Amino acid sequence: MSAEDRTRWDARYAGRSVAGAIGPAEEFAAFADVFPVSGRAVDIACGQGTGAVWLARRGLSVTGYDISPVAVAQARDVAERHGVGDRCRFDVVDLDDGLPDGPPADVVYCARFRDRRLDAPMVRRLAPGGLLAVTALSQVGSTPGRFRAAPGELRAAFPGVEVIADGEADGWAWLLARRHGAVAPPG
Repeated sequence: MSAEDRTRWDARYAGRSVAGAIGPAEEFAAFADVFPVSGRAVDIACGQGTGAVWLARRGLSVTGYDISPVAVAQARDVAERHGVGDRCRFDVVDLDDGLPDGPPADVVYCARFRDRRLDAPMVRRLAPGGLLAVTALSQVGSTPGRFRAAPGELRAAFPGVEVIADGEADGWAWLLARRHGAVAPPG
């Protein structure tokens, strides 16, 4: 991302409050029980950390990445205020450079962000049996655009996963899937 993009995102986050917003993306709320209660998670384009903190409150150790230093500072504050600062790490990362290396994750979570170059790295980052949770702007119920998923794109973009649930409507697409392989024992 350019310095201009970073500045734009910083300005957007500087004007946002996160009070009361802890939880999964609304598309995943009905599937909360599918998410594990232990292990590691990665939150890609974590913003203010609401998804990461929700995962940490469930019991996971979470690493969140975002381009905005303002958002990352807010995410760290939110994690501390919700008592999970010790289970969350947030880093300023330009995802144009790719997904940072790290250990296999039991959850790869990416809400409200789409970069097709990260599709394969996200699947590779998943541990066998790991959960992939992705939401993105969609052309379905909206207009085409550079950052909007085409109809059926998310389902096709992630080979090697078993779809648990997905949907496309009202300008949003989402996918909840599990990587093939042995599922880790609970908790």
